[in-house]
Amino acid sequence: MFLEDVKIIENIQIADNYYLMRVKGDKIPKYSKPGQFFMLQCKDKSRVLRRPISLHNVDADTLEFYYESLGRGTEEFTKLSIGETINIQGPLGNGYDTDLEEKNIVVIGGGMGMAPIKYLIKALKDSNKVTFIGGGRNAGAVKIIERFDFENIQVKIATDDGSVGIKGNTVDLLKEILKDQNQNIDIIYTCGPHPMMEAVAKIAQENNIRCQISLEERMACGIKACVGCSILTKKV
Repeated sequence: MFLEDVKIIENIQIADNYYLMRVKGDKIPKYSKPGQFFMLQCKDKSRVLRRPISLHNVDADTLEFYYESLGRGTEEFTKLSIGETINIQGPLGNGYDTDLEEKNIVVIGGGMGMAPIKYLIKALKDSNKVTFIGGGRNAGAVKIIERFDFENIQVKIATDDGSVGIKGNTVDLLKEILKDQNQNIDIIYTCGPHPMMEAVAKIAQENNIRCQISLEERMACGIKACVGCSILTKKV
């Protein structure tokens, strides 16, 4: 884990309240992996807590963060300009296990759960057969996928209002794929709303398919000290 002042080289609005920030750093990119996140510091010192933002992509010495403007902290991020610096802490979290070869993989991203998916697909696609399922409320919620590299990737999209892809959700598409007797899925990766991930995990368990889920909660410190982001994974 590092603390580093990085320079903003891109910060654009993708759709609605969705934004993409690209920064240039010296140390951090080489140590980052899909599924990890960073704590970004607000310049307004009255906002003491950093904001957790998933790692969207890594390319040489640059990092990408896909985020939604929901409160004053993330709203501040939207106003940062090219050339300004921002202090980031990370990489944090366990990340996905991507050390796989010749596997049949399904990657599912829902809503803001699309944030870690670009880098995940990038890490998997050259050595495996990958199917991507993406979903969101509307066209704006899935517009970020226009920036994904889908070469040799099967892509299926669903939106709640039917504005892009089928009218439905990611779980519907997963069930459709599993009905295909020629599809022998080795592992499912997913990130998105908790109900979606629970449904995906249940389907994976019923079909004896390995499943990796990216879990995240509201957090304060980002390093497990305050235990605010703990998630109950097994009832005791």
